[in-house]
Amino acid sequence: MSVDLDALREAVAQRGRVARVVILETAGSVPREAGASMLVWAEGQSGTIGGGRLEYEAARVARAALGGAPAGLARVPLGTALGQCCGGAVKLLTEVFDAASLSGMEARRQQGCLVRPVAGGADEPPLKLTRLLARLRNGAEPLRTRLVDGWAIEPIRQPRHDLRVYGAGHVGRAIVSLMAPLEDWRLTWIDTHAERFPADPPANIALRVAEDPAGSVAEAPPDAHHLILTYSHALDFALCHALLTHGFASAGLIGSATKWARFRKRLGQLGHSDASILRIACPIGDPSLGKHPQAIAIGVTGLLLKSRASRLPAAMDRPA
Repeated sequence: MSVDLDALREAVAQRGRVARVVILETAGSVPREAGASMLVWAEGQSGTIGGGRLEYEAARVARAALGGAPAGLARVPLGTALGQCCGGAVKLLTEVFDAASLSGMEARRQQGCLVRPVAGGADEPPLKLTRLLARLRNGAEPLRTRLVDGWAIEPIRQPRHDLRVYGAGHVGRAIVSLMAPLEDWRLTWIDTHAERFPADPPANIALRVAEDPAGSVAEAPPDAHHLILTYSHALDFALCHALLTHGFASAGLIGSATKWARFRKRLGQLGHSDASILRIACPIGDPSLGKHPQAIAIGVTGLLLKSRASRLPAAMDRPA
């Protein structure tokens, strides 16, 4: 598990102040591993440290910290303190972030990790930590979340795949809800109006409002994955044209076989080759799962996780 600084920045941008709770250490039987974390704000939260009484109490403490109560490091024995049957113990770090505290975050980066003193930690890095960082630098030590003489060290999330979702309708919402928790993926969600997004979107994605979504394609890395799910055939077609001009790792278009046949003809008239046009998968998902938004999302997500390659698999091209 790793710290998602992009998600933290997005959450602060949306909420103003958020609390982050992370498991730094575990002992015995516990519901989640070191590095599991969640973001908490006054009206909600995202992520999980294992659910149940532990998460409930951690969220309560985090909201109290947002209100000015002390935050920091705490050891929580799950059996004696919370009555949980797993009976182990965790060390939880609760930190409150706003725009000001995030501004100094870059200075805390070392060897691909976020390193900072927590409760009881000395102002200067201890020798044990300095030696650990040296081992990380030469690859002799694996990156993982840990507590070292009062200093917290967490690997920084570095997603390997970009996914851009165009459209915040039912299918877009279902896909984003499944993909957002996956650490390997960086999500950008694009629609024409801010009110089309849910009131409580996942904290670890980037929301973009664009009157012309096709114009935003130029911002995407050439190896990004794209899902076109807008409310407008005109917008969908413009996005297909823009993607074929820009380049992509994979692209999927929601729609019927009839819609896709019309798009293919028009895209060909614009000068795109049959081979390049057929890299766009339409319809999307696994038709055997059905057409419910969640069923489409499950099919699309599964195929994205399996592919991570040059295009979405042929299963996405089967007629709905």
